[in-house]
Amino acid sequence: MDYESTFIVSPELHVDKIEELIEKVIKAIEVAKGTVKTVQQLGKKKLAYPINKFREGSYVYMEFSGDGFIVGSLENFFKFNDSIIRFLTVKIKKKKKFEKSVV
Repeated sequence: MDYESTFIVSPELHVDKIEELIEKVIKAIEVAKGTVKTVQQLGKKKLAYPINKFREGSYVYMEFSGDGFIVGSLENFFKFNDSIIRFLTVKIKKKKKFEKSVV
């Protein structure tokens, strides 16, 4: 299965610490026998509403593959890490291809 995960890191965290956090997330996925396909730092952005009294956060986007166990272990990592203020993980569905019909 393929998944994508976006998490928001506290804006108080320095860029070097964000890199370390991303490495820990990648290691957590690899320990759960998954593979990371893409990692993108989307930078610091303003939040739509305050989260834990923060008005902005640093966004990180990842694509990875593995079984459903990975999602649970990754979300546990997110929940117990105080630097991550919000996260979302979803399963990527393959797009269906439709043939054009001539009428």
